[in-house]
Amino acid sequence: MANATSKEVFPASIAYLKKYISRKYDEEVTDPDSFIQIIEELINRQKVHPIVFDLVKIESAIQKCSQQAGQINKIITQPLVNPTLEVLSVNWQGLSKLLKQLTLPEPPIKEEAYYLVWVEQKTGKTRHEYASKQDLLALKIIVEKSHPNCVAKDNNVPVSWIDAALSNAQKKGIILSPPSKIRRKTQIFLRDNISEKFLSAQVFTLQWHITQKCELKCKHCYDRSNRAEFNINQAIEVLDQLSQFCRDKFVGGNVTLTGGNPLLYRDIISLYQAISDRYFSISILGNPTTEKKIHQLISIQKPSSYQVSLEGLEIHNDQIRGKGHFNSILDFLEILKKNNIYSQVMLTLTKNNMDQVIPLANLLTGKTDRFTFNRLSAFGEGTKLESVEKKSFVKFLYDYKEAAKTNPIMGFKDNLFNILYYQNDEDLFGGCTGFGCGAAFNFLTLLADGEVHACRKYPSLIGTLPENSLAEIYDSALANRYRHGSSACNHCQIRTVCGGCPAVTASSGLSATKDKDPYCFI
Repeated sequence: MANATSKEVFPASIAYLKKYISRKYDEEVTDPDSFIQIIEELINRQKVHPIVFDLVKIESAIQKCSQQAGQINKIITQPLVNPTLEVLSVNWQGLSKLLKQLTLPEPPIKEEAYYLVWVEQKTGKTRHEYASKQDLLALKIIVEKSHPNCVAKDNNVPVSWIDAALSNAQKKGIILSPPSKIRRKTQIFLRDNISEKFLSAQVFTLQWHITQKCELKCKHCYDRSNRAEFNINQAIEVLDQLSQFCRDKFVGGNVTLTGGNPLLYRDIISLYQAISDRYFSISILGNPTTEKKIHQLISIQKPSSYQVSLEGLEIHNDQIRGKGHFNSILDFLEILKKNNIYSQVMLTLTKNNMDQVIPLANLLTGKTDRFTFNRLSAFGEGTKLESVEKKSFVKFLYDYKEAAKTNPIMGFKDNLFNILYYQNDEDLFGGCTGFGCGAAFNFLTLLADGEVHACRKYPSLIGTLPENSLAEIYDSALANRYRHGSSACNHCQIRTVCGGCPAVTASSGLSATKDKDPYCFI
């Protein structure tokens, strides 16, 4: 602190001092270390309230942290305590307010606590706040290198509570985590023109078709087979595996509930609570439901998004999904909007609805947060519908991209949009999952009976729970084969964010691991 003045280091302490004494220490004392000695003397002589010493201690730590920011720019291989972190023992409430030079009620309230001061790794900014019990527990786990399961047992709390404490500590930055292990490793994904953000996933998604039950009989449904469902105990075992998987891979977790209609699963509320208890974000791909059911879900955890489907304008949509479906979706979107839940509308693109996509997007403006489409994967009932023609599809992509310039809800999901961006020398986007085709990379699909697929849109079985663990399935050679994608794309300059759609390739009678997406026009 030798180069800083007391006014620069202790602004809140000096502001509080002025309530008690008239001397201008900010002008008289230029050495902060000497300033600390003066404060101690004033407190001993009962000239000022002892809360000032806690203020001085914290402001001194803030200054020290700001000088140590470079310490966190090193390779991390295991979770560790932020090396800039200062854990201070304090004796008074309200210190956060005083540091902002806000008024406290007199007299200050005494209470022993711990105060944290640290530098955020990502922003380089100094943060400070009182330590919660969860913060202290998380720090203790890392320092003592304890296993979360053992700590949970010793403290008689669910392991999900421990995971939540560690996750919060990592989000704050008081614990630093190694980089995600869900990372593109194969050389074909490493391109000079590709941003680092497309190579490493920070969140892993389990797309869970928890039930086959569905009140709709959509003409393009890709699976109407009868499958047994996991009971709630089996489902919780899956969640515990997912917790361990995310912990080992150093990523956050998302559970996307779908089906069938996931809300028809017999223990949906118990399952939803169990997911929330494990600190996962929750998305729903399903059908409309009642506002009462939405409130029930929100009381546990607000869904990060709720996706519903439309297949075109009213007449065409209701021919595919059933009479009255179109208006029920519009009514349900109002419920989602009223309850501040991010809504998405998905369309399956076919030859017969392609001309309705942009008009539908215009109709939905202001009613949903995001609208996008997937190309038809002609499996199951989908074989009865006609896929789009390649020539028409390319023109459609150009038209959609142009229309999206003036319609904020129109999203981009199809990987082949990146061809347009590449040809126009524009910034590439993440494609279908944020990483091109994310099959067996940043997501896996779990079916109701335990089958695990690389992608739900086409048969891509890579394992079965509980015969294999989630980690074993993800790290298997078969999963890696799907993760690699088609060898036909190996030398493409936009391979990292594209790879076409293997489901469309497979449904066209081609090999998803050897052949190029038949719609590719690069």
